[in-house]
Amino acid sequence: MPLPCLAKPKRTSLSSESQLAASSCVNPTIFASHHSPLPQRDDNFKPQTTLFPPSSNVHGGQSFHRSSASYYASLLQSCVTRKAINPGKQLHARLCQMGLGFNTYLATKLVNMYCVCDCMQDAHHLFDRIPKRNNLFLWNVLIRGYAWNGPYKVAISLYNQMFDYGLMPDRYTFPFVLKACSALSAIEEGRKIHEHVMHTKCEIDVYVGAALIDMYTKCGCPGNARQVFDKTEARDAVLWNSMLAAYSQNGQPDESLALCSEMALTGIKPTEATLVTVVSASADIADLRAGKELHGFGWRHGFGSNDKVKTSLVDMYAKSGSVKVARTLFEQLGEKKRVVSWNAMITGYAMHGYAAEALDLFKKMRREVVPDHITFVGVLGACSHGGLLDEGWRFFKLMIREYHIEPTVQHYTCMVDLLGHSGQLNHAYNLIMEMKVMPDSGVWGALLNSCKIHGKVELAELAVQKLAELEPNDAGNYVILSNIYAQAGKWEGVVRLRKLMTDNGIRKSTACSWIEVKNKVHAFLSGDTSHPSSDAIYEKLQWLGGLMAEAGYVPSTGSVFHDVEDDEKTNMVCSHSERLAITFGLISTQAGTRLLITKNLRVCEDCHVAIKFISKVTEREITVRDVNRYHNFKDGLCSCGDYW
Repeated sequence: MPLPCLAKPKRTSLSSESQLAASSCVNPTIFASHHSPLPQRDDNFKPQTTLFPPSSNVHGGQSFHRSSASYYASLLQSCVTRKAINPGKQLHARLCQMGLGFNTYLATKLVNMYCVCDCMQDAHHLFDRIPKRNNLFLWNVLIRGYAWNGPYKVAISLYNQMFDYGLMPDRYTFPFVLKACSALSAIEEGRKIHEHVMHTKCEIDVYVGAALIDMYTKCGCPGNARQVFDKTEARDAVLWNSMLAAYSQNGQPDESLALCSEMALTGIKPTEATLVTVVSASADIADLRAGKELHGFGWRHGFGSNDKVKTSLVDMYAKSGSVKVARTLFEQLGEKKRVVSWNAMITGYAMHGYAAEALDLFKKMRREVVPDHITFVGVLGACSHGGLLDEGWRFFKLMIREYHIEPTVQHYTCMVDLLGHSGQLNHAYNLIMEMKVMPDSGVWGALLNSCKIHGKVELAELAVQKLAELEPNDAGNYVILSNIYAQAGKWEGVVRLRKLMTDNGIRKSTACSWIEVKNKVHAFLSGDTSHPSSDAIYEKLQWLGGLMAEAGYVPSTGSVFHDVEDDEKTNMVCSHSERLAITFGLISTQAGTRLLITKNLRVCEDCHVAIKFISKVTEREITVRDVNRYHNFKDGLCSCGDYW
């Protein structure tokens, strides 16, 4: 059953045939060979021989032979190959003079030329004036043009209109119209087209399958994408890549990595897209082991010098805590560094708190390429993590005035965080009120965290009100406000928030930290005693406590909001999940081994102080990745400079 037609937008008409003919001035030279396409449109392309085939006697509406049609089709193809719109229009005008402007064969070539040159109004106007439109190829050409250039709704509308002309879509039609559905995230239209695919038995076609997977991916339905994937028997690398991307782009990086392993077992050779997708998936979950395996896998398959793969590796190593390795790979790119390469390295430095290195790299970048909006997210993030208020404002203004980049919500989030951490909370709030885009949870969350640092209760309450509207079931916001109440001694506020969370079924997220030792991941909860090495862990933890106390460490129990004795509060703080993970790492690795810990929530203030002491008394380098950023502890100091 065909989809309901969508309204077709108004279009500007082409000049009439006579106007086109009268205004045309065709250069009587031949078109060059069309076997070497150029990437850009060539408005100055000049024909290079007589417009009439030597064996033809064509004048006006006289006889038109098949050989002549092939000749003009070849000339039009030359225009298509070079995206040479002006010579193409001249040729169109000449065909109109000869009465051949609506010849189905040549008109289809003309429609294709206009589509390739992104002249969709001209293409559609010509399409509407062709008397015989029962040619499926003609419809496919125009649908493809709208799928490429938009408006995408018109592609879907044309697909629906095909049925009125007695035409049935084929395996070429479906990928084009599904691409339009993907661009619009039009899941309902996409599902109906999927039904048509099944009725025409095109679902097994690898290109149709890939288009369906892409459509479901863009619509956030990886489960449906997997069903299509499983039904497609002849799977090539393109289909596998589509499914890998479906998982990676929909928050399932683990599934993407697992599927990549399956792909390798089938013997399908990876492509550039394969490696970029799965390396990015490993970066999303900071899976350094998987990232290293993929690095070697790509090298064995000849991608060791591939720029795009190497850039994805830069991003992966930076996000997985190996910023030095990332910089080495970045430098290996040499003069082939693209904007995305610079962005990956700058953002990596920002995540680790290396503000000076990030800004120094940005200075070098400006001499070689033009930064984009993502670059400035990294630069402003570096300023925020480094407490560089003046520099942050300077780069924010530079972005707007010199590079004409309008601030996005990510840029504002960085600035609100920077202002708030610097104690300028009123200024931060005023900036939010002046934003040209709608503040999201990241903006209000940055303000709330700053209120916690500086103990601003009233402004924190306002921030939580806004956050409750945007993400009402996020317990973290209520927990932070509860902490602020407790620090201010407002225990009635703590009780009120607890009741509010209980009444609304909002549960606090359980803190969890994990460490990988000898290719095995070990996870810990606060106060956890379930690990097989639990006795040894707590014994080592007690030993550490003695050394830390001698070095001057005093536990801060301000973050423990229970009506219990001080000793019990101290024990609760000292058995937080990140400390257990670190202690297990100490007893499970050789002296001097760097430890990498990941936590699903923000590191608490006391643990941040404690880990600095642990790094000093054990002479270990300890890297902790929490929900916000990396903290690199060494010799009693942290890369964040205590500005977080």
